[in-house]
This record gives sequence, structure tokens and C-alpha cells, in this order.
Amino acid sequence: MFDFADRRPPRRPSLTPMIDVVFLLLVFFMLVSQVGREGGLPLSASGSGTVYQGPPRLIEITPAAIALNGRPVAPEDLAAALAPLTESPADVIVLRAAEGATVQHLADVTGALTAAGFSRLVLAE
Repeated sequence: MFDFADRRPPRRPSLTPMIDVVFLLLVFFMLVSQVGREGGLPLSASGSGTVYQGPPRLIEITPAAIALNGRPVAPEDLAAALAPLTESPADVIVLRAAEGATVQHLADVTGALTAAGFSRLVLAE
């Protein structure tokens, strides 16, 4: 009749590849979680309880232009236009993004203001 080979005992699966994958995922997520902490917009929320003092310093950000107190201004001239309205770089500057303005527009304006030395930027709705 048929001559079958001897039955082999069942093999136990090796856990080594699974442990390697788990450690690789652990290292990956630990490294990725540390990358995004450095970026961010240096803004505070409006209505934080401080009293606004001084002349108006409202920067309106639209998709097409930037306006300081209702007057259009070029992004590179924004710091120079704010100079007569501020006593020090620690004065509050209010930013308001109009409908259609992207986060990139807001990030560009805050980057320009931060590079010019202004530190108290407030985002209003």
C-alpha cells in the first residue's frame, strides 16, 4: 500500500521576527514624536485678561494682501509700518485672518514679525 513518511512533530513559530518588528516600530515612533515639537506659531489667544494699551495695531491677513489698520502694506514693509505704532517690541500686535486666508499666510506674517523682534502676537477671531 502507501508508504507515508514518519510524522514530524509540529514546529513552534519563532517569535524573534515579531519582536524585531515591535522594537523597530517602538524606535520609529519615539523618533517621530520628537520631531514636531520645535515648530509652532508664537501666538496667544485673545481675551487672555490683559488690557490693550496704545494705538491700534491690527493686522488683517487675507488671501490676496496684508492690511495694517485697514491700509494695505507689503509683507516686507510690515515691520517698518509697525515701528511708529509701537514703543517696544513687547507691545501687543493683534492678528486677524480673514476668510480664505490659509495657515501658511498666517505663518508667513508671524515669521516676519518674529524676525523683526515682535514677541507679543495675539490671534483674534
